[in-house]
Parts: sequence; structure tokens; C-alpha cells
Amino acid sequence: MHRILIVEDDRALCQGIALALDNGEDRLTACHSLAEARAMLAETGFDLAILDVNLTDGSGLDLLRDIRRTSSLPVLLLTANDLETDVVTGLELGADDYVTKPFSLMILRARVRALLRRQRPGAVTVGPFVFDFEAMTFTRDGRPVELSRTEQRLLRALVENRGHTVTREALLERLWADGADFVEENALSVTVRRLRAKLEDDPSHPRYIRTVYGLGYTWADAP
Repeated sequence: MHRILIVEDDRALCQGIALALDNGEDRLTACHSLAEARAMLAETGFDLAILDVNLTDGSGLDLLRDIRRTSSLPVLLLTANDLETDVVTGLELGADDYVTKPFSLMILRARVRALLRRQRPGAVTVGPFVFDFEAMTFTRDGRPVELSRTEQRLLRALVENRGHTVTREALLERLWADGADFVEENALSVTVRRLRAKLEDDPSHPRYIRTVYGLGYTWADAP
């Protein structure tokens, strides 16, 4: 499943894009202004953003600048301008691809799928975080976060299942599958506490790594 953000102030076109991309698996979120998009990006992690350049409350290029300050989120620009300078500006600001209006929804869908395929395996952008589990590099707001191997395993289990509860039993099995025959459950609590200390603004009131009492833990994108 991929999470795709669509930022387009033409509501009919926005609906058409969502219908064209709806495959029954991916989660599509529509915003119609810069303000809406900024609020959504602050709350939720996405795998790709489709961004209209000309919005009613400003330029989508400003939002692209904001995204690139902290994230490698793939961005596809929608623009009514076909001048070479407009295309170059968007690409220099960090856009991954662009489509000029009017465009074929089939072509847009193909471009989106190509961008999603180009993402590195294991690399996930979630809110202010970029987690690359293959390269074992982790950042928040562009700053590196050092994690132990056990903390990396815990984080990966939670992020890959974000929005769903992962039971304590499943986490214990995944984190220490190649370890000792017996691991105290307290070891999981300690690992969760250490991971929260590295990722949360206030570990005593976690925003991302939440406890589901009696069951386990979940990664929650929204506050």
C-alpha cells in the first residue's frame, strides 16, 4: 500500500485524478489548498505527492521548497505552464517529474507508478522522518538519529504496519528471533522507551509510538 497526497484546487480534476489512481489498495488523500496540504503533511506520512503549481492561496513551488528542506518525498508537479523556465524551476527545486495540463489521466497514472517503483527498497518518509532500513540511516528534520540494531527492528516492525497494532508477542518474536531462547517481556518495554527517547518530542506523551493497552504498540502518523 502506498499513501499518495493530491494537492489540486480544481475539485473536479482532483476527483478525476483520485479515480484514475484508485486501485483498491493505495490510500489517496486530497487537498485543495497550500494550507490544507501543509497541515496534512505535518500529520501524516506519504509515499508520493502530486502537487499543482498554481493554487488559490499561493504557489505549489513554495510547498515543494518546504518539503525538500526535510524530506526526500517523491513529488510530481502539475502545471498549466509549458515554458521551459517553469519546468526547469520545478526540477531545480527538487521535483521528481512533471505533467503539463491538459494531460491524459492514463499518462499521469503511468508517471505515478514509475515514481513509486523508483523509490529505494526500505526507504520510508513519515512526517519529519526519513527511515532507510537498507542503508540503516535514519533522520528527523534532516538530522541523523542513531539507532541500535534492536531499535531498528522495532521501528521497522511498527512503520511497516503503521496504523495497525503490532502485538507484544509478534514484536518479541521479530526483535529477538535470532537471540536467546528466553527473553523477558521487560526487554521490549525498555527498547520502546529508548526508541521514544530518540524520536519523540515528549516521550512521556508519545505522538508516534503509542501503546495499545493489553495488546501492543502502533505507529500513529497523526497526533
